[in-house]
Amino acid sequence: MCGIVGVLGQHEVAPMLVEALRRMEYRGYDSAGIATLQEGHLDRRRATGKLAELSDLLVHEPLPGKTGIGHTRWATHGAPTVGNAHPHRAGPVAVVHNGIIENFRALRGELADAGLTYNTDTDTETIALMAQHYIEQGLGPIDAARKTVDRLEGAFALCLLFDGHPDLIIAARRGSPLALGYGDGEMFIGSDAIALGPLTNRLSYLEEGDFAVVRREGAEISDGQGRTVTREIRTLAPDTSYVDKGGHKYFMAKEMAEQPSAIGDTLAEYLREGAQGVVLPSEIDFSTVTRITMVACGTAYFACLTAKYWFEQLARLPVEVDIASEFRYREPPMPDGSLAIFVSQSGETADTLAALRYVAAQGVRIASVVNVPESSIARESDVVLPTRAGVEIGVASTKAFTCQLTVLAALAVKAATDRATLSPEALAETLAALRAVPGVVNQALLVTSDIAGVAAEIAKAQDVLFLGRGAMFPLALEGALKLKEISYIHAEGYASGELKHGPIALIDPNVPVVVFAPMDRLFDKTVSNMQEVMARGGKVLLVSDAEGLERASDGVWKWIKMPKVPPVFAPIAYAVPAQLLAYHTAVAKGTDVDQPRNLAKSVTVE
Repeated sequence: MCGIVGVLGQHEVAPMLVEALRRMEYRGYDSAGIATLQEGHLDRRRATGKLAELSDLLVHEPLPGKTGIGHTRWATHGAPTVGNAHPHRAGPVAVVHNGIIENFRALRGELADAGLTYNTDTDTETIALMAQHYIEQGLGPIDAARKTVDRLEGAFALCLLFDGHPDLIIAARRGSPLALGYGDGEMFIGSDAIALGPLTNRLSYLEEGDFAVVRREGAEISDGQGRTVTREIRTLAPDTSYVDKGGHKYFMAKEMAEQPSAIGDTLAEYLREGAQGVVLPSEIDFSTVTRITMVACGTAYFACLTAKYWFEQLARLPVEVDIASEFRYREPPMPDGSLAIFVSQSGETADTLAALRYVAAQGVRIASVVNVPESSIARESDVVLPTRAGVEIGVASTKAFTCQLTVLAALAVKAATDRATLSPEALAETLAALRAVPGVVNQALLVTSDIAGVAAEIAKAQDVLFLGRGAMFPLALEGALKLKEISYIHAEGYASGELKHGPIALIDPNVPVVVFAPMDRLFDKTVSNMQEVMARGGKVLLVSDAEGLERASDGVWKWIKMPKVPPVFAPIAYAVPAQLLAYHTAVAKGTDVDQPRNLAKSVTVE
């Protein structure tokens, strides 16, 4: 979602602010702006569209100053216009904000009664007006900001800048992430470590309810109860803040290519040298677990759906999978013996975090699969199961997804070991299959050139269907999501057996049907469904291995030859052609691969 940055510097801050915002472009945005203090006076520049528009504006209308805040906006309240772009200003106050102020209408009415008028359609302007209101009543900036924050309801991270106070930025966090960066006589604020990477490698993370008075010499932080607190300052490894495309045209291409090594790094965390089986960072005894509840959003939700097959088939452990935004509103019971697993790339997904807190309130043990160990979800979990995907910039998740699958696969093997549901021979074969995944994924990437040609034809379609059986069904859902995310082609994923229960009505020569069918025990059933499509003039793209293509490729429109994969972990390898198909289709159409319209990488509002 929106990106926030603040700098109390020793040099001109406008270039720093813009560069920090550029490093957060992956979050998705539709406008951008900065505000600075020059000789104590506030000024700002804002533009719609990409950061290049803001950069061009700053060439013609420079914005000097050594104190400033910046923002990339993903529109929630109000259209993406210059007037609605951040920073918002009311009198002596400028504010940038990530999140949603749920009670802004009530506050707006109160402020209108006090004679303060609105100039935008946003909820954020309420924050600046409320602070202005309290300053006009005689409060200083810090007290005005504190009183303002106390009035706000919702989830937010925000920074406030005040006219006449060049050594002060107020930062507050409730729900949305915010980090403080420590320099030499300088301080920095950002939505994440990536933004602050070029500025400092010493960071602390504000916790829920924190209110920070930030000056060049440091920060004074108080918690939600007003108590002065200290937050640990951590030193980042150099590569955690480094971002470039590594010679690829798009971040997504780079991140797909990184999957074998990322999966290998992830496996090294759980299949340690000399260990007999899976080793977890913190122990989970699955012999005492009676049910698993898995909760996530988007692509992470499909990872959970895939893992359900693994837990139930390998460990004979029942699993419930829920979309985070629906989970807590169902108010599901969490019986004794439950384990809750939450999956999130950023560890800041608002709906997933809210669901986690619902479960925590019921005393259930919580494990989280996250790519950011310092994230809110990680900090509020009993057990943190890290992925080692590294920084992922492309909005459409690739290596984060396959690393999530890898961790969940390892977790399912650990469950099977604890519950003794696999024979020693079967367990050894399963572990061998898991260790082989990075090599198989590396082979799967070799289909790139074949898929590029198919994608040029897919790009002409208006609708595409994806089919799969068993653990390939969640992959069909993921393949459809990837395609519509970055190519804007309408796509749907279905369980192959559901074809004749409705979707078959959509079949015609203009609707390509992508079938994921590795040679496994369900192969013949999948092929039967594929034949139903072909009998009605449907165009089938069959993705299978050599044996599968030899048995079933007659009459198909196109086919993609995959390496032979141990069936149990085939979804991890078959994620690669699903990603490549979406990528090359988007390239063929000329859409924005890394920053597709309307989407955000880290969804920190409900």
